[in-house]
Amino acid sequence: MSKFASPGRNAQRGATLIIGLIMMVLITLIVVNAFTLSSSNLKEVGNMQLRQEGVAAANEAIETVISAPFYDALGPQNVQVDINKSGTPAYTVAVATPVCVAAKQVSVAAPSDVDLPTMQSGAEWNTDWDIGATVTDNASGASVVVHEGVRIRLSQTKKSIDCP
Repeated sequence: MSKFASPGRNAQRGATLIIGLIMMVLITLIVVNAFTLSSSNLKEVGNMQLRQEGVAAANEAIETVISAPFYDALGPQNVQVDINKSGTPAYTVAVATPVCVAAKQVSVAAPSDVDLPTMQSGAEWNTDWDIGATVTDNASGASVVVHEGVRIRLSQTKKSIDCP
């Protein structure tokens, strides 16, 4: 037999088959890992989107509350928010009772052309309020808590009552 002759069939003993099977197992593991990674990334992106929608719903509810006369907003309120304008509220926002955190007397009164006796009641105060809102997604039950600060100018009388 010459030195370049191929070995007989019996000498190979299935090494190619074993190497091929190992390669198939490795490729299968890589594909399964890629599928798991992509599905967990999809869940993460979905959760981030729900959180951002929840924060937007909380901001919309807080703006609704402080857009009304502030004196009416001093109690807890539930606001239904339709964030995607579908006609069905997607979020329920529980706006907590605003908490006065600071008050500072205004050094110069706001200019006015109107001279009413009610406007001459004395000093005015810049009051800082913390408004908390807990948002609950009606579909999934997920919740987000948001706090927003707002400054409201109050008369001495209202400041004494609402922000002692």
